[in-house]
Amino acid sequence: MISNQMRMTGFASGMEIDQIVKDLMRAERQPLEKMEQDQRFTELKRDAYREANTKMSELDNMFLDMRMSTSYQSSSVDSTNPGAVSASAPSNAEESYYSVGVEQLANKAVNASDGRAFDAEFNADEASAELEGQTVEFSYFNENGEQQDVSFEVASGESLNDVFDRISEESNGAVSGFYDANSGRVFIERTESGSFNENGPEIMFADDSIFANQFQLNQDNEVGGDNALFTYNGIQMESRSNEYEIDGVNFQFNNTTGDSPAVVSVQHDVDDSVDKIMEFVEKYNEVIEHLNDKTNEERFRDYPPLTQEQRNAMSDNEIELWEERSQSGLLRRDGIINNGLSSMRSSWYQQVDNTAGDFRSVIDVGITTSSNWRDGGKLEVDEDKLRTALQDDSEGVFRIFSNNVEGESRGVINRVEDALSNTMDRITDRAGNELRTEHQYTMGRELISMSDRMENFERRMQQVESRYWDQFNRMERAIQEMNNQSMQMQQQLGQMG
Repeated sequence: MISNQMRMTGFASGMEIDQIVKDLMRAERQPLEKMEQDQRFTELKRDAYREANTKMSELDNMFLDMRMSTSYQSSSVDSTNPGAVSASAPSNAEESYYSVGVEQLANKAVNASDGRAFDAEFNADEASAELEGQTVEFSYFNENGEQQDVSFEVASGESLNDVFDRISEESNGAVSGFYDANSGRVFIERTESGSFNENGPEIMFADDSIFANQFQLNQDNEVGGDNALFTYNGIQMESRSNEYEIDGVNFQFNNTTGDSPAVVSVQHDVDDSVDKIMEFVEKYNEVIEHLNDKTNEERFRDYPPLTQEQRNAMSDNEIELWEERSQSGLLRRDGIINNGLSSMRSSWYQQVDNTAGDFRSVIDVGITTSSNWRDGGKLEVDEDKLRTALQDDSEGVFRIFSNNVEGESRGVINRVEDALSNTMDRITDRAGNELRTEHQYTMGRELISMSDRMENFERRMQQVESRYWDQFNRMERAIQEMNNQSMQMQQQLGQMG
């Protein structure tokens, strides 16, 4: 481009050359304005694609639950005395009632110093000369009631808490200890509740051991180490822990029941299954509505995206109204989305080869697509029919919805998810996502190409503008020379007269 110092400003011709060049360049730049609008349109369409994928991703996240049997075979567990006995059951548990009475809770064995084992200034985290070189010996019992012996020597520099760590390590976590600085007492205990040694204490040690001499422990003072005692439907039973599993139902003992046993009931929770299916249907319909709205939205071709120059010339209200129309219909009649909607809609109608039950399609369990074409394939649910199907054959409903096999036995949910995933993948290939660079998706490469064309066009505009200034400069010089010659001739004629 010619510098400002070299430009002639129209003194000789009397013309507004600067304004003339600007007007000429504005006309020359018209194709660039169209390029900017095309680039902005492509960016807006890419963002609309990504918004659609975000909506579909929200639905895709719900497919995991819909593939689980628990969504169709939920169980509810109630107890007449949950403060004493509570329970949990798997989704496929049989409906039943259990009478459970708890006479005694399981507890773990614990022993504590008779008096202060260390003075008030003792620090359990610091190396202790009192403990150095002493041998720690004790025994505990494993699940089979077999005695396990532990022996190690306290090393130089070890603290009391280091000794406790080694007690836990050497006993494979079966025995632990801690020091209460307020009372100065040492506590040694089993980490699991229950009785492992029927004939005596759970933690055994000699009278001349560090437990007795240094820690002031008396083996006869051990308390706890009791099994839970309970009755199941009147039969006396016991457990080392306060949990017990019977027929797939896990009972938790929280307190004793006294004279009246707790009655625990396990029932199929059809309401929970219906709620989960309805929640999925609601989300599915929401996504279908969004996609249909976008593909049917009116496109206003007379309202292209605004360039920055156009925005600068408009008020905020004018910009808002213009952009409302320019951003409408970005995905109108989009082939990728329309094909995806069609595939999902047809998936709901397909028959499922369900050899394990009487149901052959979701229609049999009360789910259909709307007969109103304006709904674009939204689902409708006959809740009463769905509830009855779940009550009569929850396993059959599960197989109709989710049977993760290939072929005619593939569940409807699996087929719909296949169609959804394929649509999302095609959109990602077209419009990318936050994890992809522009080179990695189609529209990104188009945007790169547009930017390159716009940069090349800008360089050509600089050359055109330079050419215009060069032409006007030469014109100015010619006029100036003509004016100078005219003045000289007038001067000569004046002298002759």
